[in-house]
Amino acid sequence: MTKAFPHLLGALRKDRRGATIIEFAIVLPVLLMILMFLFDTSYYLYARAVLSGEIQAAGRSSTLETASEEAQTDLDEHVEAAVQRVVPHGVLHFSRKAYGSYARAQAKAEPFIDANNNGVCDNGEVYEDSNNNNVYDADGGKDGQGNARDVTIYSVTLEYNRIFPMARLLGWSDTVSISSSTILRNQPYDKQSAPPERNCP
Repeated sequence: MTKAFPHLLGALRKDRRGATIIEFAIVLPVLLMILMFLFDTSYYLYARAVLSGEIQAAGRSSTLETASEEAQTDLDEHVEAAVQRVVPHGVLHFSRKAYGSYARAQAKAEPFIDANNNGVCDNGEVYEDSNNNNVYDADGGKDGQGNARDVTIYSVTLEYNRIFPMARLLGWSDTVSISSSTILRNQPYDKQSAPPERNCP
């Protein structure tokens, strides 16, 4: 018995049967996580590319002189249908904001004369009421496509649930949000009327 024991230990050390299964069991979870991460990232990038391409095309069509509100709704529905062919359960949120110029679209805040240099429109300081709502706004854009020559920011946000169940293991949210936008000037390129000037309270 005692002579056979060292022989048995030596035989077990040399026996490699079953080692592959154990190694595979150790590596498999890591391999699955890497594959799911790659698939999830690829799906995200593809969805973002489709969304961006559809928005660019719809944005150009929205700026045409013939693009009525009904036509813009049709364009939104086309974008939604195209994106949902890739992301079937995705939810899309649309937004259009119109500004008087590219500079206004970048600054967004309505310009004002800051007489007391405090960075706040107050004490009767004069501001341009870009959206003509009788109130100074940090974002002076008008909702919708705007008028001739206006610069419009057309934005769409896509939200969908991840298709692979590894988000929680990595501390990620189960919901993915992708935003894309385009900025274009409306046709025809006529002269614009100057926005009214008002006094801050």
